[in-house]
Amino acid sequence: MDEAEKAAENGASGSSDSKEQQQDSFGELVRVLVYAVLIAMGIRIVVFEPFNIPSESMLPTLMVGDYLIVSKYPYGYSRHSLPFSLNLFDGRIMESQVVRGDVVVFKRPLDKRTDYIKRIIGLPGDRIQMKGGRLYLNGKAVRRERVKDFVVNVSPNTHCRNGTQFQFVQADGLVVCRYPQYRETLPSGVRYMTLDLAENSRSDNTRVFVVPQGHYFAMGDNRDNSADSRRSITEGVGFVPAENLVGRAEMLFFSTDGSARWWQPWYWYQAARGSRFFESLRPDE
Repeated sequence: MDEAEKAAENGASGSSDSKEQQQDSFGELVRVLVYAVLIAMGIRIVVFEPFNIPSESMLPTLMVGDYLIVSKYPYGYSRHSLPFSLNLFDGRIMESQVVRGDVVVFKRPLDKRTDYIKRIIGLPGDRIQMKGGRLYLNGKAVRRERVKDFVVNVSPNTHCRNGTQFQFVQADGLVVCRYPQYRETLPSGVRYMTLDLAENSRSDNTRVFVVPQGHYFAMGDNRDNSADSRRSITEGVGFVPAENLVGRAEMLFFSTDGSARWWQPWYWYQAARGSRFFESLRPDE
């Protein structure tokens, strides 16, 4: 074999080796991506899942434009822990009872598909009632204190309720919503803030609700603007089955007032509510 033939053979062999190396590199990249997707899905199913807030039913705790982390493990796992609520099993695995006062995400009982976020006020066997805007738990009024108003800037994500009743212009010209705010303290010592925007509203006076076994009673912190367990399953959520729980709200990781679009990065800093970043959502004790 002359030199030209050897060179041609070596060239062909080198080209083949190069193709094999490229195929190996591509295959490795695919494997890495598959592993990354599986790990991300595993974390989402078993550990944490992100959610965002589309309504003001949980003011002042949660605002439209808040993004939060929900832990999946505190109450065990149900079909609703899985993506798309895959119906692979019934009930809950490794179930633990909710702690009264926790903020939880659950599937609306009516359609078992829509995510709702509320505070758990009643446990199985509890008697819950609202009288004159006061919360009664097992026949006793829950401690309620008037504190300074909740003030939030008017923005694309925040519009004052009830027209201009709660809208004010500050000395610096900034337009804000100013809402009457109260601190509730449960018998366990758990504390959290609520809003009361209207006296003797429909939700301020209710019958006595007795929470059935295997269910919870959920309420929004914005007491006059929340479709929750005080209303029927068709108007609100009714009693929340334990199986419908998705997880416990842990922490805010981002918040925006909505004044910047995703394609306007030069406005992101201005729109961000930096003071809410990494704020804990666990109630005080």
